[in-house]
Order: sequence, then structure tokens, then C-alpha cells
Amino acid sequence: MKKALAQNPNLLRTLIGLSLTLIILLSYAVYGATISPSYYIYETNPTESEFEDIELTKVFQNNETTWIGTVSPDGQNLTWVNMTIDNLASGALVKMTNDGKLYSHPFLGVPDAEVEVDGKTVDFRCSEHCIYSDSIEVEAESSQLSLQSLTSTDPARRSNGTVFADSLSEAEELARSEINYTHEPSQIIIQIVEPGDKSVQPQVNVYTVNEEFAGIQVFEIDAATEFLWALAAVVGCFSMVLIPSFTVYFAARAKERRNEQKLRLAAQDSSDE
Repeated sequence: MKKALAQNPNLLRTLIGLSLTLIILLSYAVYGATISPSYYIYETNPTESEFEDIELTKVFQNNETTWIGTVSPDGQNLTWVNMTIDNLASGALVKMTNDGKLYSHPFLGVPDAEVEVDGKTVDFRCSEHCIYSDSIEVEAESSQLSLQSLTSTDPARRSNGTVFADSLSEAEELARSEINYTHEPSQIIIQIVEPGDKSVQPQVNVYTVNEEFAGIQVFEIDAATEFLWALAAVVGCFSMVLIPSFTVYFAARAKERRNEQKLRLAAQDSSDE
């Protein structure tokens, strides 16, 4: 550091000037993102529908009881199709059919679920691990059973999302196009096969979710907060470089001054003698 300052006496001013330049550039970037945003956040309004205690038709043959029922939910912007069943016999086979096809997996809707892929444990993602089919078959392990399914793995169709546009009207058009979807055919066929002649009808409930456009607004950032974070980043980066260097430099200068003081005292003692 001493040699660097000796070769360039204006090094300190250069470093300070560079720091100020970076601060100005970061401030302009934050300012530009604030006054001219291109990202918009849209919100959707989910509507939940319940089909409770669905009436089932009983068919008994080959020593098996088959219960059959149908549900016709609204296919406009349909996202979730979930089903719960109670009063099942042990070993019952449950089948949910939809000709429009659904995405399903036993871990769908389970927080922090993990799956084994090629001997490795990875986080569950429906877009990668769900089965896309017109029928879902599950064997009941107890008297209760739950099935979750999606019409699409695209997260833009449900909850909230973002779009990139030059104006609010264009952003709203893009957001509506992301949400608008018609799941056809929407009819759900439920089939439950139980061993033996059963007289107690399973209790079947189906829950569906339909999304609709709720509103959109420009993505805004707090310019003051972002500027402070940028300033803190610049100061922190330069501090990591300058503080150790200046510490060494000032320590060396202090040592030199002590040596010079000793030399002056030695020279004064020699002259007195």
C-alpha cells in the first residue's frame, strides 16, 4: 500500500472517486427501475365449489360391489379437483376419470414432499413427477382416502403471477390470457369397487377451484430502501479491500516514525557527547 501511494499520490482520491461513481450508477439503476417499470403483478380470485354426499349407483356382480357417480364442475378456469371418500371397505379400489385429463400424484399438496429419482432424493415437483392421465386409480389402505389433482401444472393459471409489458393495458391482456382456460370435458366419473356385497354407501365429496382475474398493478420498489442497500453494498465491498490495506499502511508509518524518533534521539546523544 505504501509503494502504491508513493507511485500514485492521488490513489486515495481515485478510490473515493470510483466509489462515488459506483454509487451514482447504482442510484440511477434504482431510479430507472422505479420510474419505468416493466413488470406487473396480477392477482386471481379463487372460487371453491363443494359437491358433498354425492349420490352413487350400486352394481353388484362377481362378488364385488361397484359404486358409480358423476360430478359436473364448471370447466372455466378450473384448476384443482380434489376428492375425499369415507366409509371405504378395506382393499377398495377408487378410480376417478376425466376425459380432459388431470395431473395427479400421491404427494401432490403435501408440503416439503420428496421423491426418489435414480437413487437420489429430490424435492417433489408436479411438473416433473405428476402423472398426466384421464384416470386416477388408488387402492384404499383405510376407510378414508384423499385424492388431489390439477388441470395444469402452469402456476400462472392459479394464485398470483407476473407479466412483462410496456403498459398496464397490455399487462392486463397478457394476465387474462394466462388465466383464461376451459377444461373440457369437465365431467368427473367416480368408480369405487369394494369386495363382497356392501350395503353402506361410501361418502364421497368433491372440491373444485376455479380462478378468475381479480386485478393487476405495476411492480414497485422502495427507491430509498434500494439505494441504502446499494450504498451498503458499495461501502462493504470497498471496506473489505481498503481497511486491511490502510491498516497495514498506517501500522508501517507508525513503525517508521518510531524508528525515525529513535534515530533522532541516537543522533542527539552522539552530538551531546
